[in-house]
Amino acid sequence: MERNNLYPIFLKTQNLNVLIIGGGFVAEEKLTFLLKSSPDACVTMVSPMFRDGTVSLAKKGDVTLVEDTYKKKYLKGKHIVVATTDIPKVNVKVHKHCRKRSILVNVADNPPYCDFYMGGIVTKGNVKVAISTNGKSPTTAKRLRQFFEDVIPENVDDLVKNLNEYRKTIKGDFEEKVETLNEFTKGLIEKKES
Repeated sequence: MERNNLYPIFLKTQNLNVLIIGGGFVAEEKLTFLLKSSPDACVTMVSPMFRDGTVSLAKKGDVTLVEDTYKKKYLKGKHIVVATTDIPKVNVKVHKHCRKRSILVNVADNPPYCDFYMGGIVTKGNVKVAISTNGKSPTTAKRLRQFFEDVIPENVDDLVKNLNEYRKTIKGDFEEKVETLNEFTKGLIEKKES
């Protein structure tokens, strides 16, 4: 049976330099979801043209728009690159340049050229759930995101904050604290008997 071997991580994008190559619909979609999840992300976009929506989005965040075609000089100082051009040859070149420099790269809609995927994300205060289908079905990730948005209670952030305060009052070493919190939160996930 095939399984998802991806390792999920949550990046502090305000500490990283993100480059999006392209200015079309897909580039705007990637920027939209990035800023929705991480409004403090530091992003540069390179494209000969940008959609009006992209220009508006850029004004709301730490986004620099560079009107130019892709050149490898734009990779300098970047940590993460997303290539979204409609020219496959350019996207493959971006991938090659990134791999040579050990920069994480995602070529939109081309899994073999991706070091990472941008999955579905649900955010409720301090709680964030990321969903991956191993690059196989973004539509399924979207539907699961909608499902989790509905089932995760709006007040889950209050619970997290209260548990954080409670955690600070627990005595003992790390293992004892984990055991106490596990016992205390067990009721949150117990299935109801019919």
